[in-house]
Amino acid sequence: MESFEKQWYVLHTYSGYENKVKANIESRAQSMGMEDFIFRVVVPEEKETEIKGGKEKEVVHKTFPGYVLVEMVMTDDSWYVVRNTPGVTGFVGSHGAGSKPAPLMQEEINHILRSIGMSTRTHDLEVEVGETVKIIEGAFAGLEGVITEIDEEREKVKANIDMFGRETSTELDFDQVDKI
Repeated sequence: MESFEKQWYVLHTYSGYENKVKANIESRAQSMGMEDFIFRVVVPEEKETEIKGGKEKEVVHKTFPGYVLVEMVMTDDSWYVVRNTPGVTGFVGSHGAGSKPAPLMQEEINHILRSIGMSTRTHDLEVEVGETVKIIEGAFAGLEGVITEIDEEREKVKANIDMFGRETSTELDFDQVDKI
């Protein structure tokens, strides 16, 4: 039973190989024509500032060492491509013997993505410059704004919001706004 829905799955990798696995999956998705089935690959990381020898240094810590998140449509082919990527030891939530893994629940993935500052939107935002959107999350939740700029790459929009009779421009994530 294949569902053609984009969902997030967790991969087990050799610790220290997370970024290599991410790069491998992304290049395999392209070279094997799986871009319609394998989407974002994420290594959850947090940046921290440490002080060493009196100097501030930014250090990146893996939030879940040995794990990589992959957004994909689970089919026999996409499952095979990801599972057989060098460095991947398996899917979390798979009971082995060829059983497909269980996807992460939406709340779980939203929590993880937010904690690392990524967009949680599961579908593309279909809006155009000049269109009015409703802000559903963040400091301006409940207000409406007119889109002035769309940055697909970073999944952000710039919108003008009417604050106390004055127009204010703000940058919002795709998942903070909704079409009206």
